Amino acid sequence: MTSEGLAGALAAVLGGRGLLVQGCDSGPAGEALAPVRLRKNVSYVVLAVFLNEQDEVLLIQEAKRECRGSWYLPAGRMEPGETIVEALQREVKEEAGLHCEPLTLLSVEERGPSWIRFSFLAHPTGGILKTPKEADAESLQAAWYPRASLPTPLRAQDILHLIELAAQYRHRARHPFILPQELPCSVVCQRLVATFTSVQTVWVLVGTVGMPHLPVTACGLTPMEQRGGIKMAVLRLLQECLTLHHLAVETKGLLGLQHLGRDRTDGICLNVLVTVAFRNPGIQDEPPKVRGENFSWWKVVEEDLQSQLLQRLQESSVVPVNR
Repeated sequence: MTSEGLAGALAAVLGGRGLLVQGCDSGPAGEALAPVRLRKNVSYVVLAVFLNEQDEVLLIQEAKRECRGSWYLPAGRMEPGETIVEALQREVKEEAGLHCEPLTLLSVEERGPSWIRFSFLAHPTGGILKTPKEADAESLQAAWYPRASLPTPLRAQDILHLIELAAQYRHRARHPFILPQELPCSVVCQRLVATFTSVQTVWVLVGTVGMPHLPVTACGLTPMEQRGGIKMAVLRLLQECLTLHHLAVETKGLLGLQHLGRDRTDGICLNVLVTVAFRNPGIQDEPPKVRGENFSWWKVVEEDLQSQLLQRLQESSVVPVNR
């Protein structure tokens, strides 16, 4: 891939369009990268936040025995063969009685590569709100509540942060609308937009095996990888080509999300924005030296791409990833 090709790939990732995963530049030592399978070795959860013009939030009352009667946001586990959006729409219909469309990905939460939750800001497009008369095994009812006075008990307090995040996004969007791209992937992996900045110059780390490309790191399913979370795969790749003890590395968040769900392709690719900087103060004009021949730094000279990257970095214009 030429410089023009790299520029096109970076533009696609920054625009949330994604890229086909051709292979992985880094993987967990001693672990075969077998395809992941929903309900076998990975679990994905979808969650929807709805806010109306009256600043009310849509909640459902749980029917499950362990939390019966408590309130929560519409959420549930994805089923094999579903896209992420299809799973979200199914869960909202089953639990709240409404048809919906997602507006944007709000947050990604993980407990290691085998459990990931995708939270969306969404809006209803039809259907009838579920009442106690329609109570079933999915939920007892659904109702709108003022954001300032939610019902009790809540099934868990973790939704409070998500509701606030949705309200903040409606007031001032921190990142562009981001929706999942339907692109196949066999494993859980991350494509890195790993950046080094100096004044107004930006470098991006690229893989050089084959055609130059934005590097991809696979997330393993071993106990160690689970404990380290998905960010461990980012550090593993960077450790393979950089001396990290004098560097500060930060995963800023997501630029995009890729998943297909059909044809037994249950893997996910997270396109992540990462910063690499020297720990010592002072102006560094060049990025840190790369070890080996599998990676190199690419100086981004296209003004539009430079400005997009700097804006996303300075404003943290990404989807947050929480653990």
